Amino acid sequence: MSPQLPPPFSVPYAPDDRPIAERLLAEARLTPERETRIDRTARRLIDAIRQNDDPLGGVEDMLREFALSTKEGLALMVLAEALLRVPDTETADRFIEDRLGQGNFIHHETKSSAFLVNASAWALGLSARVIQPGETPQGTIGRLAKRLGVPAIRAATRQAMRLMGSHFVLGETIEAALERAHAHSAGCTRYSFDMLGEGARTAADADRYFSSYAAAIEAIGRGVGDRTLPDRPGISVKLSALHPRFEAVSRGRVMVELVPRAIDLAKRAKALNLAFTVDAEEADRLELSLDVIAAIAADRSLAGWSGFGLAVQAYQKRAGAVIDYIDDLARALNRRMMVRLVKGAYWDTEIKRAQERGLDGYPVFTRKAMTDLNYIACAKKLLTLRPRLFPQFATHNALTVATLLELTDGETGFEFQRLHGMGEALYTTLCKDRPVIACRIYAPVGSHRDLLAYLVRRLIENGANSSFVATVSDPNMPLDTLLRRPVDIIGSADSAEHARIPLPRDLFQPERINSRGVEFGERAAVNRLVAEVAAEHVSIVPVNDSRPEDVNRAVAAARSGFSSWSRAPAAVRAAAMDRAADLLEQRSARFIALLQREGGKTLDDCVSEVREAADFCRYYAAEGRKLFGDAQPLPGPTGERNTLRLRGRGVFAAISPWNFPLAIFLGQVTAALMAGNTVVAKPAEQTPRIATEVVHLLHQAGIPEAALHLIQGDGHIGAALVAHRDIAGVVFTGSTEVARSINRTLAAKDGPIVPLIAETGGINAMIADATALPEQVADDVVTSAFRSAGQRCSALRLLFVQEDVADRMIEMIVGAARELRIGDPSDPATHVGPVIDREAKDRLDAHIARMTREAQVHFAGLAPSSGNFVAPHIFELDDARQLTEEVFGPILHIVRYSASGLDGVLDSIADTGSGLTLGIHSRIDDTIEIVADRLQVGNIYVNRNMIGAVVGVQPFGGHGLSGTGPKAGGPHYLTRFATEQTVTVNTAAAGGNAALMTEVG
Repeated sequence: MSPQLPPPFSVPYAPDDRPIAERLLAEARLTPERETRIDRTARRLIDAIRQNDDPLGGVEDMLREFALSTKEGLALMVLAEALLRVPDTETADRFIEDRLGQGNFIHHETKSSAFLVNASAWALGLSARVIQPGETPQGTIGRLAKRLGVPAIRAATRQAMRLMGSHFVLGETIEAALERAHAHSAGCTRYSFDMLGEGARTAADADRYFSSYAAAIEAIGRGVGDRTLPDRPGISVKLSALHPRFEAVSRGRVMVELVPRAIDLAKRAKALNLAFTVDAEEADRLELSLDVIAAIAADRSLAGWSGFGLAVQAYQKRAGAVIDYIDDLARALNRRMMVRLVKGAYWDTEIKRAQERGLDGYPVFTRKAMTDLNYIACAKKLLTLRPRLFPQFATHNALTVATLLELTDGETGFEFQRLHGMGEALYTTLCKDRPVIACRIYAPVGSHRDLLAYLVRRLIENGANSSFVATVSDPNMPLDTLLRRPVDIIGSADSAEHARIPLPRDLFQPERINSRGVEFGERAAVNRLVAEVAAEHVSIVPVNDSRPEDVNRAVAAARSGFSSWSRAPAAVRAAAMDRAADLLEQRSARFIALLQREGGKTLDDCVSEVREAADFCRYYAAEGRKLFGDAQPLPGPTGERNTLRLRGRGVFAAISPWNFPLAIFLGQVTAALMAGNTVVAKPAEQTPRIATEVVHLLHQAGIPEAALHLIQGDGHIGAALVAHRDIAGVVFTGSTEVARSINRTLAAKDGPIVPLIAETGGINAMIADATALPEQVADDVVTSAFRSAGQRCSALRLLFVQEDVADRMIEMIVGAARELRIGDPSDPATHVGPVIDREAKDRLDAHIARMTREAQVHFAGLAPSSGNFVAPHIFELDDARQLTEEVFGPILHIVRYSASGLDGVLDSIADTGSGLTLGIHSRIDDTIEIVADRLQVGNIYVNRNMIGAVVGVQPFGGHGLSGTGPKAGGPHYLTRFATEQTVTVNTAAAGGNAALMTEVG
């Protein structure tokens, strides 16, 4: 009979800090006697750290020398992260110059006698002396060759990076690491080996990581001796390394494909009686990770083994609940499990992600002291759950160590853990004072190239000003400050949240609130949303097209309504926009259902579009209050008053596309309305029902029916609307061809010259040089090219990759694209849905056929046989000029370029005439600045994907063939919908300026 496992882990993803703080603060106080003992122990440990004179040095020395708050520290971090993966000398030289030119390495006087720090500072300073800020790579390299020679400079800097790497990695192979560990395994030392590398992007990556883990387990198990657990070495496994789509929405695949592999590895570890720890991932993967962990633990082949465990992050608010869940799991399986308690290494990423997703709160604490407080609370919980759970306390904080020693009732039944290369002085002293206490070293194993990205994360984790590791070695830091308790730092529950980190919902306050999103890593939230969407009954009854006489009636009615609406106070118009945003969020399930049925959009795209639409409403409301409120006073002579105000133009035609039938439609309409215009809106013929519901919503929100009118139909109806003599302006999003037609129509009309606000597409490019991180490039290229089935104006069409790294990057991009799931957009697991209609599919299929003949095919995905599906395709071109027009679908074109050929790449991009979006992947600031300065592109994205512009954050719109501007969702947009009026009043005509005459001299 199978054991009854606990129900799947499900607790609130981002709860309020205050109730948690109240509980933690109430439990944190210890007696004065115990606090005195903690102080005594912590002081001894801190003294040992400060008196340490390790001739080699460690992370503490590096942080003291090159603090992350200095230019040198930041330059060093970026240099370490990227240099060793750059294969060509030209890019390496440019990168070294760029980084070292930013810091004051020339006059940097080392404060440490450690060899590691001095050698690194010497090498970096040697390079910096001949690389001055402002000098060009060409000029600098020429002078270097005459003095020290380019190879000498390059070698010195690379050696500095390798020197750092060699100190923080135990070995480049598992065999080398084991040999080194054996030499230092006396006393209380145990090891857990971590095979370095990023998460898998491709199936080949996952295979390689699996083989690496399997080989490491076998190697570790050889010659390990007859010690028993927990006094045996172990391995740390990252689940995201074993599957290319380790994400909540792909749970079905993960459970089928990853779990058997993980069980295979766990069985190998059990056979050798090794420890096997599942490493912690980001917060949105927690529920999925626990599902996988439960499935592994429940496998009958692992019964009786006490080496299986996981890492728990104390900075997550759910940490205590995770420990409770693991205890329930261990109890159900009658199993002992290991729990490594860490503080957490992805804090900045978690904060940013929650803000981007518009969550109600954060999954992690925003104050370091709250994490420290929660760490001790979790430690107490673990200690009470012994022996079922074996606590492993990972920390480099002397106060935390001293507190844990006070809380334990002995020196066994738990262990401490530290990172290799860190905390050596602390734990050397601890093991000397208390030799019975066990300490395990978390030891990275892998090439220096893989290590340095890991090292940067450790530096970020421990390099903040609030970090104990970053401050303990500073002789100017008072000991009492280091010993200050988290409970005293927090004080009260009202201070639990960081004062300068607003909640995601308040990110844009006081002007407006952020739109509300959904966390796809929270099972309950997604299930609730899916159920709500399924409950919506969307009618697919055809919508009748408008006739020319309907256009005339709508324009006439809008013209009649203009006088009243344009004179409504700006505050009244803005309030209607805010109400519309609120109604939209309340009815989000309805609009998601419409977007899926009518637009073929995936669930995550639907959520994003509803959010963008709400953001447009609130942003234009906030801007409108400022721009259309009180008249702006202007300077002038005494006895005269001058003011400037904005007024609506009249009737605006709003013509929107099918690819964003909610967000762009609503953005156009609300901008025109907020500026005091009345609107006749014509949506795309493919998505009429969404527009109908939006107009109904706006009327309910308070927009008078006379101010907003809807007509339906194809391009002929749109042309009739544009040509109407009473149209005072046109806002359009769509193809360049149609924009040109509208422009010609407006120019040919007699009467007032009216504005055209057009946003069109273009051949959007991305440049990736040899300093770029391949995994990040793969993520961002796949997202930019294939999300929304490539049906975004901003989507990536043309990728330029430096030839020195092209093979590896293309291989990874192709492998990542192969893992995308194509199918039903209502299924949360779907990544790529259908294209909009048969006409679009036929056009894309024709282009694929042409490229198959003329270009190199790197990837041709398989699409479902029925429906309007087009699978992702990747082609390599000999020349960028082979791509002559925008291809509006999931098709990526790649061109290689040489390190010396960047100018040619920029010429190719400029020659397209497009200027909408551009991606740059490089760690060389000088390259980024050159590209951004050279190209007239509306939106440039650096080291990230190039889609998903956020209203008010990344105003969207292009130049040249990509549009007229101003940018939608930006501060200049509303003014284009308005006319300006200056009023000058001669106040002297009424008797002069009395205030001036009473002025005291």
